Amino acid sequence: MSAPIVLALMSICFLSFGYLGVPVPFSLMAGVFIGALLSDVSLAAIIQKIFDGVDSEALLAIPFFLLVGELMSSANVVVRIANLSVSLVGHIRGGLSQVVVVFSMFFSEMSGSTTADVAVMSRALGGPMKREGYEPAFIAAIIASASTIAALVPPSITAVVYGAVGNVSIAGLFMAGVVPGLMIGFGLMIYCYFFGPSGLRKPRAPLRQVVFAAGDAALPLMIPVILLGGILTGWFTPTEAGVVAVVWIILVVIPALNRGHIRKIPFDFCLAGLIFSLPLITIGAANAFGWMLAYLRGASYIADMITSIAGNDPHLIMLLMVLLFTVVGDFIEPVPTIIIFMPLVNTLTEAGDINGVHMGVVLIATLAFGLITPPYGLVLLMASKFVGVSFAKALRAALPIYVVFFATIAFAIYFPSVVLWLPQKVLPESVGCFKSPAGTGYICPK
Repeated sequence: MSAPIVLALMSICFLSFGYLGVPVPFSLMAGVFIGALLSDVSLAAIIQKIFDGVDSEALLAIPFFLLVGELMSSANVVVRIANLSVSLVGHIRGGLSQVVVVFSMFFSEMSGSTTADVAVMSRALGGPMKREGYEPAFIAAIIASASTIAALVPPSITAVVYGAVGNVSIAGLFMAGVVPGLMIGFGLMIYCYFFGPSGLRKPRAPLRQVVFAAGDAALPLMIPVILLGGILTGWFTPTEAGVVAVVWIILVVIPALNRGHIRKIPFDFCLAGLIFSLPLITIGAANAFGWMLAYLRGASYIADMITSIAGNDPHLIMLLMVLLFTVVGDFIEPVPTIIIFMPLVNTLTEAGDINGVHMGVVLIATLAFGLITPPYGLVLLMASKFVGVSFAKALRAALPIYVVFFATIAFAIYFPSVVLWLPQKVLPESVGCFKSPAGTGYICPK
């Protein structure tokens, strides 16, 4: 049977099982087995590719970052971060909606997980927002939108997977994701100020209260400082950074702020391991699906279609990739999407002479946007469940917020010098810069 027909049957099988409610990894594997049975690929080779997908040292960062989020949440340390956020922006129009965004900007730099952000913010701020009269649909929409910041800023789990699978510098992706992440954060704050409900505006916190709240949250806020400081100085890799963060929380944060939680730490480890099993099995299945896609030359077919339209124009190539990833991200989570389409991404990155970190940040921002778009919209679905409102109502409330993501993605495409400025300054070699033959400074490709 010809490769295009096999690819079509694989895709139909995967989408059909997905619409029937079968979990993503099992839907992917159904498509893979169909492809293997209709081609000359052995089932033993498929099983080997599943294990190859999870056999990566860089992926060890994921369970530790998940554990960081779980320890911070279950130990109730996040209340201190929420109090700091309230003292900083609680007096601005939008009140608690502004607090949600600032809280996410803080917490995203500790957990790296959008789903962890949604769960924590829904528990910490969903109830207070309801009591202050915010519509449940708006609460779900702003919480879900703010949680996507975690996909961009360090220590983003999505960036870890992209770097590990695509052989792109993870540290470079961390640094390059800062500008788009901050753009989404400040864009959401501007939206809440001008177009969101006014809420109950609290009196401006005096400087003494802000200083006290900052001191109260100082120990947990040291986590992003330790992570970024260690990575930038070369003391440890992004993978090792997760271990260092866990050690800091267990040995310093919890004993100092919530000593009674020490006996519950083994449970947190078990829960983080259980949560990690979900992306792990998805990574394995997606790797097998992506390998089948490459083996049947599916990536080449799509790449030929895109280059026939865009030629070698990097901006047009990235716009078409954003369109493709927006559609795909509506149905599949970011991690399997990255793994399945990485051969295509690498081909087009080379065809357009695009910096690998630049392409990665644009696509990660696109996949983050897909987390709040129908019909799947994982984090919007989670937020609506936590808040207790229908997905349809939450979706209607989120539609105007899409403008923030459109602007951020467009900016990231057309202004690579701004996006890559930070990694070029602090980690130049991560974005392809090389030492000047004169012996001073670096030379970076344009």
